[in-house]
Amino acid sequence: MALAGVENLAKLPELKKKLFWTFLLLAVYRIGIHVPTPGVDTAALQDFFDSMSNTLFGLFDMFSGGGLRNLSIFALGIMPYISASIIIQLLTVVSPELKRMQKEEGAAGRKKITQYTRYGTVLITVVQGFAIAIGLESMTSPGGASVVLFPGWGFRLVTIITLTAGTVFIMWIGEQMTERGIGNGISMIIFAGIVAGLPSAVTNTIRLMSAGELTLFIVLLLIAVMAGVLAFIVYMERAQRRVPIQYAKRMVGRKMYGGQSTHLPLRVNTAGVIPPIFASSILMFPATLGQFSQYEWLSNLSAWLAPSTILYNILFVGLVIFFCFFYTAIIFDPADIAENIKKQGGFIPGIRPGQKTREYIDKVLARITLWGSLYIAVICVLPMMLISKVGVPFYFGGTSLLIVVGVSMDFMSQIESHLISRQYEGLMGKGQKIKGRR
Repeated sequence: MALAGVENLAKLPELKKKLFWTFLLLAVYRIGIHVPTPGVDTAALQDFFDSMSNTLFGLFDMFSGGGLRNLSIFALGIMPYISASIIIQLLTVVSPELKRMQKEEGAAGRKKITQYTRYGTVLITVVQGFAIAIGLESMTSPGGASVVLFPGWGFRLVTIITLTAGTVFIMWIGEQMTERGIGNGISMIIFAGIVAGLPSAVTNTIRLMSAGELTLFIVLLLIAVMAGVLAFIVYMERAQRRVPIQYAKRMVGRKMYGGQSTHLPLRVNTAGVIPPIFASSILMFPATLGQFSQYEWLSNLSAWLAPSTILYNILFVGLVIFFCFFYTAIIFDPADIAENIKKQGGFIPGIRPGQKTREYIDKVLARITLWGSLYIAVICVLPMMLISKVGVPFYFGGTSLLIVVGVSMDFMSQIESHLISRQYEGLMGKGQKIKGRR
């Protein structure tokens, strides 16, 4: 079946075009990762990050696809855009004007909200770029070499402009990938950045084994844990609660319609990989300012929000649970589902159509979303705690595994949908030819 699907790719020019745009834009993004910002000693900066691989810098570097390690033009990655999206979505809930714009104005309203998100991205990038420029000037590598070659306002302005332009360009790449390619562009960019770190993480693990810092037992235990986590993620991403729906029989003319039974699939993890990405983005924003700031209270805040601390993990779990419910409420409206079921003459056995159906779906969705949020929290936190105890590369964290598996499954499901739709089109075409011959 898989080989047949691969062979059919050559017969689908539209799918080939989408795949071409996806890989082309990802290649452009990966090339930009290696273009450094002017005025920085990249060797000294890499030495600094090598000593900070299991700290907040390692987490931020992972989401930027390795761009922060050499302060490339894409050093901030896509996280400012995600932070702006979080702010706009939260404002949509509390602001009647934004809520009306999103629901009543249709495509024009969504276009305006997207524009506000872009403005917010630029503002956040400018603030973070300035904080990074200030912090870099006071940084030195473990060998004592200064990270910035020519400190001053000239370096600061160049850094702010370069990082802002790079983030805006990544934002454009993500939007183009969503429109022209396959999958969500923002998720694909984060996915590419994580996967690109796999070879260096494997090499670093082998180096630690050769140096005697990691034993063979620890490495085998790590592989076993990763395999178990991957299997559990795949199982939970496919898990769903099927709500039975019965359609009543109705007479239309001389024909009887309806009477069949079906189900409403409710995914355990409806929100996907968005909650851990949002939670990481929120925790990284103040911590990043603290890492690059000379104020003592911000530095203390950054230390408290290190990925290995108890406070970070408690806040992370709370934010993941919150965003699971929040994002599920945005993309899934039980009232609309109940209304559509009622219009089509359907009902849930034992539940009255209309308001009672909405309340029942909302109740079921809340229960499975709670279990889905706990599943995401466990997947993201437990491997991170294991990493902090064992001292293996940060790449093997649960958040990165969840993103890689989730995005991969979404990517393959969209390719499968294109293949299935083309098969149906082929069958319809054959039916029309047969009908024409008759």
